[in-house]
Amino acid sequence: MALMMAQAVPVRTVTAAVSDVPLEFSAVGTVEAIANVDVKSRVAGQVLRVFFSEGQNVAKGQLLFEIDPETLNRQIAQINADLSKDAALEQQARANVDRDQAQLKQTKGQAERGVELQKEGIFSREQTEQVVATNEAAMASLEADKAAVASAVASANSDRARLQQTTLQLQYTKITAPISGRAGSIGVKAGNLIKDNDAVLVTLLQIAPIDVSFGAPEQLLPQIQQFNAKQPMRIVASSGGKSATGTLDFIDNTVDTTTGTIKLKAKFENVPQFLWPGEFVDVKARLEMEHDRVTLPSRTVQTGPQGKYVWVMNSEDTVSMRPVTVGRVFKPERGVELSVVDSGIKPGEVVISEGQMRLLPGAKVKVLDNSKQASETIPARRKEGRKDLV
Repeated sequence: MALMMAQAVPVRTVTAAVSDVPLEFSAVGTVEAIANVDVKSRVAGQVLRVFFSEGQNVAKGQLLFEIDPETLNRQIAQINADLSKDAALEQQARANVDRDQAQLKQTKGQAERGVELQKEGIFSREQTEQVVATNEAAMASLEADKAAVASAVASANSDRARLQQTTLQLQYTKITAPISGRAGSIGVKAGNLIKDNDAVLVTLLQIAPIDVSFGAPEQLLPQIQQFNAKQPMRIVASSGGKSATGTLDFIDNTVDTTTGTIKLKAKFENVPQFLWPGEFVDVKARLEMEHDRVTLPSRTVQTGPQGKYVWVMNSEDTVSMRPVTVGRVFKPERGVELSVVDSGIKPGEVVISEGQMRLLPGAKVKVLDNSKQASETIPARRKEGRKDLV
């Protein structure tokens, strides 16, 4: 047993380094279209033409469908005929009013003279009553013709309103895209009869720009709010080996108590259209860049009854157990996962990265060639400038 302990244990080592470490959080996000519009017809009729294809990108205002306008054109022709009739009736009624006014002027004078002549005894009572009655009849006829004028005007106004409504409906026979977006499946074909505001003809999704919705731990909310107040936080969404960068656009007003997260949304230009509505993507957001942090590959950190520890090389090729405090871990774009050490290790100290299971405090070790661990090299601190964003 003593002979075995005297033999040097083969190990590999890494050196604790000082690095700039991004404070990031990751989540799974859902891609959401900014706008989702179900296109319906506002008039009933037969679909005359379809001017686009399924899955096509359409622009706002682009013609999508045409409904047969023949029925509405006939209605407009009938209304125009009614308006001409209203105009003729109004003209006739106004001519009658002019005639009645002239006649009333004459009968009024006769009635007044009749009354005076009766007082002088020249006209009998019957003669006076006759001219007065004639005057009253002329007044009644004038009022009737004035009512006819008002009726003709009202009828014309009603027909003009019908004309405006029917002309508006005629415009609705040409259905255009209310937003720019991508068309889904077409619900009707040319020749189909449709009702107004009934079946969905096609659904348009605005996917450029597009939103990605994801959750962040509630503990990070103060830092997210503080960082985003200075400048829009940049968010990276990735899927299938591709990635896109957007900006934080929305922070929800409440924390989900069931998950302990708060809902966030980021807006992406999505040109080209890499993000697709409904898909899941990996989301990464960087809050800040921490400078001069001590880092080690996470595989060097062991966990024991007293917490986390590492094996540290001594000057006489022996090792000792060193308790450490790990603040967090992060995975750089290249290399292995790193642990950010808050205390227990200083920069430059040599730590065992392989062979820990055979070690005891004070054990003699033999350091093997570390070239196989080149991929685990800890990223050096950047000197050319601080890059605090993803």
